[in-house]
Amino acid sequence: MKLKPEQLGAQLQRQLSSVYIVSGDEPLQISECCDAIRLEARQQGFTERHTYHIDNSFDWSELLETANSLSLFAEKQILELRMPNGKPGDKGRKALQEYLQNPSPDNLLLIITDRIDAATQKAKWFQQLEKTGVFIQVWPVEHRQLPGWVAHRFKMAGYEASKDAVTLLAERIEGNLLAAAQEIEKLKLLANGNIIDVDTVREVVSDNARFDVFQLADTALQGDVRNTVRILGGLRSEGIEPPIVLWALAREIRLLCHLSRLKSRGISTELAIDQAARTHGFSPFMLKKRRGLLEKGMSRQSERELRQMLEHAGIIDQGIKGLTPVNEWDELLTLSMTLAGAPVI
Repeated sequence: MKLKPEQLGAQLQRQLSSVYIVSGDEPLQISECCDAIRLEARQQGFTERHTYHIDNSFDWSELLETANSLSLFAEKQILELRMPNGKPGDKGRKALQEYLQNPSPDNLLLIITDRIDAATQKAKWFQQLEKTGVFIQVWPVEHRQLPGWVAHRFKMAGYEASKDAVTLLAERIEGNLLAAAQEIEKLKLLANGNIIDVDTVREVVSDNARFDVFQLADTALQGDVRNTVRILGGLRSEGIEPPIVLWALAREIRLLCHLSRLKSRGISTELAIDQAARTHGFSPFMLKKRRGLLEKGMSRQSERELRQMLEHAGIIDQGIKGLTPVNEWDELLTLSMTLAGAPVI
């Protein structure tokens, strides 16, 4: 059964399935879907939880042994597989198919992956999983859909936001749903009753953490390593979530990478900024005001090095999603210092 994230709540109310596959690239929706499944499972007695990070060295027999180890007095258990790219390999496919031949009602299998491609969805092992359980495919919220998403979020929390308030917040969060969720929580605390107006939004978003993460990116572009480290430490101590920091850094690195590629083709900086602004959703006017910072960033890093930094950002993203065992704050420090031009060992 294939569902959209917004259909999951109703499905859980009807019946808890024995298998769930949550797939996609948008961390907030992935996290909220998994939390909803775990909560309903706990309420139905699945009090044990075993988490497995799947890589080439994973021993799939461990999963099967745990699945078959329940005694008469054991608790029901959640078997959670965090599987980047959704490709289990030959041993994994066989193990999953063996698991599905006789699944215990005392086990709930939860598989969390990045976006699963069309070819994988047609594979026999995946179709067996989907036939047995529920496949939730999470797609990013498009820019044009964002106001509706924000309005729905307020409504679900019991608040009514004006059209101007919704529009302003959607513009400020620029597609970052984690940042949006944090801003909405702040607005709920400051709201006059259950009404959110544009003045309240303006007050909150003009003095929020996103200014600081932008400051982090600008300081790194400036090449100020010492202050880059200081600001990152401040963000962490203030409780800013790693995905928001990563979003701000990756956004600048992608922009630099694109600008560097355009300049390597002989395109003038002025025209390159215009083209990159359109591609990445920046205001050309505002981007040109940051021209000096961008040129400093490009002067320290080649396009190849910027691509390597994007690959590093991807690894951190995997870690944040729980798909790769990394210390996300240590990796964010390395990425920030690299962007600032510091030699990182």
